Amino acid sequence: MAALVYTEPDGRPATWRDRKRYLWLLALIPSSATFIAVGLVTATGWNVFWWTGPLIAFALIPVIDILAGEDGKNPPDEVIDELENDRFYRWCTYAYLPLQYTAFFLSCYIWARWDLSVLSNIGLAVTIGVTAGIGINTAHELGHKKESVERWLSKIVLAQSAYGHFYLEHNRGHHVRVSTP
Repeated sequence: MAALVYTEPDGRPATWRDRKRYLWLLALIPSSATFIAVGLVTATGWNVFWWTGPLIAFALIPVIDILAGEDGKNPPDEVIDELENDRFYRWCTYAYLPLQYTAFFLSCYIWARWDLSVLSNIGLAVTIGVTAGIGINTAHELGHKKESVERWLSKIVLAQSAYGHFYLEHNRGHHVRVSTP
């Protein structure tokens, strides 16, 4: 991404660049948990890898968060509109949906065709549940967009977790009564 040029409040020209731009792709790791699990189980034969989802959600992501530390460098207000229109960030969000549902259908196939132990079945179920649960964050972001297709995608993401009412509850309840519009 090229540097964005803007004017400081005191009138000086300035530039800003998102130095963490490609780190946004890390947000797709949870939606890939099932694929990672299948690959690891297939490669090693170790059924413990069916539990990859919780490992990612409750170990990997917190460790990355601690290592990254607090980031006090938000983009200047003057470049927010340009960032909102940058398709890269939108596509990072959109990519979660096909990964989430492909993982879900792959899991259904595995449950139907593979001979997994009860513990492995539970691990796979929890892994796909983590993917759907973290998808609620994706749905939250999509639900706030102006485009009707993005709001529709939000509802599709929420369907797998049976939390479709979040869209209505959050946007028509929470934001109207206790938060920003």
